Amino acid sequence: MARLDQSRAPVYEALEEFRKNRIVPFDVPGHKRGRGNPELVRLLGQQCVGIDVNSMKPLDNLCHPVSVIREAEELAAEAFGAAHAFLMVGGTTSSVQSMVLCACKKGDKIILPRNVHRSVINALVLNGAIPVYVNPDTDDRLGIALGMKVSQVERCIRENPDAVAVLVNNPTYYGICSDLRSIVGLAHERGMKVLVDEAHGTHFYFGEHMPVSAMEAGADMASVSMHKSGGSLTQSSFLLTGPDMPAGYVRQVINLTQTTSASYLLLVSLDISRRNLALRGREEFRKVTALAEYAREEINRIGGYYAYTRELVNGDSIFDFDGTKLTVNTLGIGLAGIEVYDLLRDEYDIQMELGDIANVLAYISIGDRERDMERLISALVEIRRKYSRDNTGMFTQEYIDPKVAVSPQNAFYAEKESLPLMETKGRICSEFVMCYPPGIPILAPGEEITPEILEYIVYARDKGCSMTGPEDPGIERLNVLKELRI
Repeated sequence: MARLDQSRAPVYEALEEFRKNRIVPFDVPGHKRGRGNPELVRLLGQQCVGIDVNSMKPLDNLCHPVSVIREAEELAAEAFGAAHAFLMVGGTTSSVQSMVLCACKKGDKIILPRNVHRSVINALVLNGAIPVYVNPDTDDRLGIALGMKVSQVERCIRENPDAVAVLVNNPTYYGICSDLRSIVGLAHERGMKVLVDEAHGTHFYFGEHMPVSAMEAGADMASVSMHKSGGSLTQSSFLLTGPDMPAGYVRQVINLTQTTSASYLLLVSLDISRRNLALRGREEFRKVTALAEYAREEINRIGGYYAYTRELVNGDSIFDFDGTKLTVNTLGIGLAGIEVYDLLRDEYDIQMELGDIANVLAYISIGDRERDMERLISALVEIRRKYSRDNTGMFTQEYIDPKVAVSPQNAFYAEKESLPLMETKGRICSEFVMCYPPGIPILAPGEEITPEILEYIVYARDKGCSMTGPEDPGIERLNVLKELRI
């Protein structure tokens, strides 16, 4: 079959044609190309506000695309090596939830690592599927959860032959990759679908010497966060499917939750960004990898910090590593990652992607510059000199194995009561508690609240981690199931 012309951007071309016409707008949005909201025009510019338009015949409709959006999807599918690609405007959260809703229904079992993004467990709350967790190994020095071992997945599949799907992170927020090909093989042998959260792996499809992508590994579905390393606007994403997923049904599932008023700003950003990566991605990500490698070398020379990379690879729980990730362990200078994160922002005007108990993460992608990296390195040198202290008694563990007592859906909708945080020991949580980012729940609905978890929550809160999830924004109280206790 003849290859498509990846230099095309059909949504962009249609919007440019639309811009030339003097269409009188008696449709939404109500700002009418910006005339009704001059402050918005001053902020965003007429060029932007003028194409914030509604679906119409020349511009197609995301709910049922037949022309330019359909062409954009076909180009994206080819670029990513997928059977089909769906343009998503609800973030990769929407893509992940659509994967789970496609593969599972109420009562179905799904095998997944517990260090998943909250969007996965949110989907289980919505559809009533039952999680079967593979608790990943952890690196005690780095304080992070690792990938799923093949042996762990194999045992879980053997013990749960009625499971319908396996979900894999590829990679984790910190760059850790599992042996995706082997996991796909094991799951498919038992008739299980493989869903891949590839929010942090867009570049796997376009860079050189990258970990294997989900579509290349034979996965059934993958959620690709184009706005992270792919350069599109925030909240835009792709949902990719393999040849055994019925595209029409997937579209129906997407339309259960995705807006019927898709933003053309997001759609065109996906279209242009796909074109950019298809034409120039290999070269761009070669530069990204080189910049990350340079930064790691310089940071590791400072002393006290540890910027880790492929030396961690063990062929199992760390099957591969994403070399574009610049994660720096800070415990060697006696500071929690979130403390270094706050210092970089407040004292040096440097915004990192995340700070947790033990690490800070700089998200390196196609828009980064060498001089900005030099500024980060210099700031880390100065922070070590001015603020380092003894690290005795510091927490190192970012991930704690949960004890699941009730399904997420049953726990979330159960009768509940609010208790002071420290009085919840032994009770079953009915809400989420997490640091965001990375958005991996410390507690999810249906899990037992243990002394270890309470100690961690208090420590993370007091260190300044951004805690989200509970009904009480101050994390002074938690909602627990009214009757059930352990």
